[in-house]
Amino acid sequence: MTDPAHHPNPAESPGYPRIALVAGEASGDGLGAELIRSLRTRYPNARFAGIGGVAMASAGMEIWHDCGELSVMGLAEVLLHLPRLLRLRRNVIRAVLDWQPDVFIGIDAPDFNLGIERTLKQAGVRTVHYVSPSVWAWRESRAARIGESADRVLCLFPMEPPIYARHHVDARFVGHPLADRFPLETDRRAAREALCLPSNAPVLAVLPGSRVSEVKRLTPIFVEALGDLLLNNLTMKVVAPMANAACRRAFEAAGGGNVARILDGQAQEAMIASDLILLASGTAALEALLAKRPMVVAYRISPVTAWLVRRLKLMKTRHYSLPNALAGEALVPELLQEDCTPENITAGLQHWLDHPDAIDRLTPRFLDIHGQLRQGASERAADVVAELLP
Repeated sequence: MTDPAHHPNPAESPGYPRIALVAGEASGDGLGAELIRSLRTRYPNARFAGIGGVAMASAGMEIWHDCGELSVMGLAEVLLHLPRLLRLRRNVIRAVLDWQPDVFIGIDAPDFNLGIERTLKQAGVRTVHYVSPSVWAWRESRAARIGESADRVLCLFPMEPPIYARHHVDARFVGHPLADRFPLETDRRAAREALCLPSNAPVLAVLPGSRVSEVKRLTPIFVEALGDLLLNNLTMKVVAPMANAACRRAFEAAGGGNVARILDGQAQEAMIASDLILLASGTAALEALLAKRPMVVAYRISPVTAWLVRRLKLMKTRHYSLPNALAGEALVPELLQEDCTPENITAGLQHWLDHPDAIDRLTPRFLDIHGQLRQGASERAADVVAELLP
């Protein structure tokens, strides 16, 4: 870790704001890099330091730790790494206080960042949390606790600030960076040419999750559903973009290679090239919306987790997937837990194929939501951060 103590005191450099940031994974690294660039247009002499990756370093941030050190998934793995993560958090807090920034920005990674933000806020540092946890779906009461950590919460979705307002937390909708990156009109033909897919055959994109546990749980169900679907659609091509090598191995081990052409990455290209999409909820569902493609969302969590969610009434929304949550109605099928069966998945996909008029009605709704989310997120986020700078 770089020693921040060698830097001059901010009072010695008036007009040169210092901004500390912590990003917890690759997606946060990208968000952080875009935010840094937007802030630098306002403050050309600003200094940035903290935890990030290659993208934030390229944008001019001094890296104290690589964000890969925070990429820990799964309860068992978190417990294994907990002592190291707690030491890292203490070190970051100490480093930030020594560096004396004008503002601290925690990007996503709420389990790691909110504790840092709370301590820094109590010490008099202005704090921002960028990317609200899903308070619209799970445990709204978290909003008040997040407000105890962050002076500002930057929200990617328009339904989130009203939830925070009920708990007297200053939260601002800035738009979603993915909506800025996706074109409003996508080019299916060009995407098919890039992936060497036929122009005149129906194409289905399959995304069984970005975590190995998800891929292992869902792939057998997806494979059985696709087998039945392909019997009725003999010319259909199936592509399955994998998030990483471990997910690819899990998909292949469960028979995915028997029904789909596997891609390494290229998820957005595969979605744009497709006629319809089968996916495992999460951000992929938002990407499918931005690609303007009909989809079936199918997901299962472990039986124990499902029991706890129901028993404790943790899920507070009627719609789990982002397209339906953003629309406020059921635009696409959501097949969760017991409903996530091969038969239901096949029926849901076949419905889109048999009813092109339904797709015609869906597309303008997706286009409208895309427009709502396409706000120039990094610029708007920089505007909010600027309010806290001297």
